[in-house]
Amino acid sequence: MFTVGIMVLILCAGIPAVSAIGGDQGWYRVHCNIDGADVYFDGQYKGTTYGGTLDVPVYSTATPFKAVRVEKSGYQAYSSTLPSQPGAGETRDVYVTLQPVETAGSIYVTSSPSGAAIYLNGNYRGVAPLTIKNLAPGTYSLEADYSGYQSDLATVTVRAGQQSDVRFTLKPIQQYGSVKISSNPSGAYVYMDGAYKGRTPLTLNSVSAKNHIIELDLAGYYDWKTTISVASGVTRYVNAQMAPLPSETTGAIDVVSYPAGADVFLDDKYQGKTPSAGVLTISNVRIGSHTVRVALSGYQDYTTSVGVSGATTSHVTAALQPGQPTSTGSIAVTSSPSGAEIYIDNAYKGITPLTIDGVAAGTYAIRVALAGYNDWSTSVHVGSGSTASASASLTPVSTPTAKAGMAPFAVVGALGLLGLLVALHRRD
Repeated sequence: MFTVGIMVLILCAGIPAVSAIGGDQGWYRVHCNIDGADVYFDGQYKGTTYGGTLDVPVYSTATPFKAVRVEKSGYQAYSSTLPSQPGAGETRDVYVTLQPVETAGSIYVTSSPSGAAIYLNGNYRGVAPLTIKNLAPGTYSLEADYSGYQSDLATVTVRAGQQSDVRFTLKPIQQYGSVKISSNPSGAYVYMDGAYKGRTPLTLNSVSAKNHIIELDLAGYYDWKTTISVASGVTRYVNAQMAPLPSETTGAIDVVSYPAGADVFLDDKYQGKTPSAGVLTISNVRIGSHTVRVALSGYQDYTTSVGVSGATTSHVTAALQPGQPTSTGSIAVTSSPSGAEIYIDNAYKGITPLTIDGVAAGTYAIRVALAGYNDWSTSVHVGSGSTASASASLTPVSTPTAKAGMAPFAVVGALGLLGLLVALHRRD
């Protein structure tokens, strides 16, 4: 009997005492989703849940407990504030849900371009976008591989219960070839993808492996154009047979600007705007030298001289520089012979040859005068940042002379008048 009594006492020690409801004692009943969880009130151990609950007796006259903590190995600890203390014979319910401690993490991998093969610590895991799950906390090596692009490496740390994001931006493998260009006749201007490269015969190295547009331009011949495909490590040969042009009196000018949308002037006459893609072509331009000006708000004007040949196309590429465009230009006046007086809008400006700077953009009347010569007049248009030219070829003033048919009559009249005077004198 003594042994049985001891065993009963030991078993009862692990089971919280539940007194009969009444007196000054009340209870907190802790409900938990996990059996075997330890319960603490204000840090004091109160027992272990069994069968989903634990009853904790409290005295209504004692100092109230404030906080409850429930914990079990492998689960996240739970802490909360206790509800108001129960009165004598009352029971207050406390509900606790323990969450298991996450022991694994994950990695989410994306790539640009999408579809790169992903290797984790050297082992293939799939193609991006990809989520690699159930990874133990620690540091891992990632590699992204995509055909035609440089492989990329990354090191990522995985933490329990967290997802680490990794993005690979792959760079294309730049491949190059060569192009050898010749023409008949030689000396043609070569353009690749619209950019001037030199004159034939010409070898271009380090040409990116892709399709390129080749254009050849030679005065007196039709423009020649083709598209070639350059492969890595391969030399492409281009031989252009230039077709001669019939005799022509006009040509064309192609104008492109960076940025696009700029106003184009040919010899200070407006021609249009450069398109966002392609070129502005000025047709039927007479053979000779011309001035092309490209203007865009917020950028400095671009001005250049262009030579135009018959039935050929000249090219102008204007890389505009930021800044305010020049609001004035110049007028250059020469004369033959020199030393003539210059008047602009009837205001004297000096003696030829002379360049007048700081002239506001606009149209002006020019008059050139020199003693013994007829005045010469013209009008010029001054563009912003450009120089307008006026060249006067002066003609001498003609001296009036007697007509040949009048000379005999003048002599006879003079003799008759002289005879009459002599006769009158003798009578006296």
